[in-house]
Amino acid sequence: MIIYGKQVCLYALKSHERLIKTVYIAKKGILPQKLYNKYRDSIKFLENRWAQNMARGGNHQGILIEIKDLSYYSLTEMKDSNFIIVLDSLTDTGNIGAIVRSAYALGVDGIIATGVKSLNIASIIRTSSGALLDMPFTIISNTLDVLNELKQIGFRLYGASMEGKNLSSYIFEKKKVLVLGSEGRGISKRAKNKIDEMVSIEMNREFDSLNVSVSAGILIYRMINEIKRVNRD
Repeated sequence: MIIYGKQVCLYALKSHERLIKTVYIAKKGILPQKLYNKYRDSIKFLENRWAQNMARGGNHQGILIEIKDLSYYSLTEMKDSNFIIVLDSLTDTGNIGAIVRSAYALGVDGIIATGVKSLNIASIIRTSSGALLDMPFTIISNTLDVLNELKQIGFRLYGASMEGKNLSSYIFEKKKVLVLGSEGRGISKRAKNKIDEMVSIEMNREFDSLNVSVSAGILIYRMINEIKRVNRD
């Protein structure tokens, strides 16, 4: 698997040595001396045109890394979590990466991508600025199976929807799932039937909706900090 871009590559080199196979450099001085010395035996220099081919036209910024494939978590491994994100048929890797980044930074325990058979993991690593390397993550194609199993072990399911109840009126359960729908259709009808409560973000101005990754960040922050506030009280 090839990832590229200065920020995500430096993060991988600093924090995930075990994943690194080969470091490709197309720009002189791109690596700090300490990292250059550490990975000297794994570094290969290449011309920019070859770097462009490897990045398939993407902005590689002078560095690409071949890393080992990520190991997915199982649903069983996530069952002891308190806060899980379920992505229902999301496919845009830019949005998924932004959600992963916010989820990891704010303290979500795991993310399950459903309704899809595969995703461009290298792209999600890049668009999450490397957060996917640390975030418990898995792909399970059947959304209903996932929601049913999480309900059976005591999770309360919350779905993001413009038609939902105002976010500010909730006190969220400790063990909770936030279901986020696809960019075009939102949460599928079958999935909605499994969800306990639909939540929405109140707008101060009239507008259609927020981008799914922006909505996710707001919802995650509120759902985590509501628990902290209740515990303090």
